[in-house]
Amino acid sequence: MKKIIISTLFSIVYVFCAAQSESDIFGEWFNEEKDAVVTIYKDGNSISGKTTWLKEPLDSKGNAKLDLKNPDEKLRTRKRMGLRIMHSFKYNDQENIWEDGRIYDPKKGKLYGGTATLVNENELKLKGYIISMPFLGRTATWTRKTN
Repeated sequence: MKKIIISTLFSIVYVFCAAQSESDIFGEWFNEEKDAVVTIYKDGNSISGKTTWLKEPLDSKGNAKLDLKNPDEKLRTRKRMGLRIMHSFKYNDQENIWEDGRIYDPKKGKLYGGTATLVNENELKLKGYIISMPFLGRTATWTRKTN
């Protein structure tokens, strides 16, 4: 009986320690290529992320890189630094996932649907997919900026 009580106690403690909250995703994250940092923050009732560091922030002429591949010509003059590239992610605490978000890829000028799953405190899996087809997509792993 004593072993059962101790095992149950350890199981309960483990569940509470391993549980995540909506705010665990907040902070600075390197993208998969490690050529950008995205800062994820609370944005009303959802979370968003904006580019806060670029490995190469300037183009070949020494000017700030712009959102040149955006399909909306009016937005092509936006600077890539500070650009909000993810938005509208909502936390589903039952599945421990941020879902129903949008991810913008400025390298391609494409907007995707997205989900985010915190694997551990320093690893984030982002899945981007064609908005109407969530079964078709690609997953990228981001790592938390710790220094």
